[in-house]
Amino acid sequence: MDAETPDTTPSAPTDPDTAAPDRTPPSDALELIHLADAVQSVSVRLTSTAPALVNPRGLKYYYAVATVTSGFVNGSTHLGFTSDELADWGRLLDAMDEAVDDPDADPDDPFSADWPLSGGSAHLRFFAGHPYAGHPYVVEARDGPDTGLVVSVPLDLDYGWRADARRRLAAVRAALGE
Repeated sequence: MDAETPDTTPSAPTDPDTAAPDRTPPSDALELIHLADAVQSVSVRLTSTAPALVNPRGLKYYYAVATVTSGFVNGSTHLGFTSDELADWGRLLDAMDEAVDDPDADPDDPFSADWPLSGGSAHLRFFAGHPYAGHPYVVEARDGPDTGLVVSVPLDLDYGWRADARRRLAAVRAALGE
């Protein structure tokens, strides 16, 4: 989100009569992010292809659920992202490509980035080390400011995961008309 764009993150309703619709993703929900190894995973599924809010400038806001599954902990948190942040996810993948494929990269200084960037809800923080240094990818699922909980998930991702992530992003953008 640029500096001129006001935060349009919908606040949580407090009156049950004006409560937002159920934000649990249906079983056939679009999965924007799916990062998994043989033991654990992190995913982000949209709760609807219809925007929850459209601001006067045409910026669309969507709800999703981030889910962590492992042998140690299983949980989920609601997060939101804007139509602009879909492009940010693509740029984050590009930046990660450059960082981890750089032969001059410092193996002790991993790439890190957050998504979504708006900060109005929960988000994921990605860490990626140089693949030949033996560092796994790590994704932190960070709950919103309500609880401040963070779950760190190391993942041994296969080589093709970034191509799969781009296919998922393209499918979601097409479904949302973005």
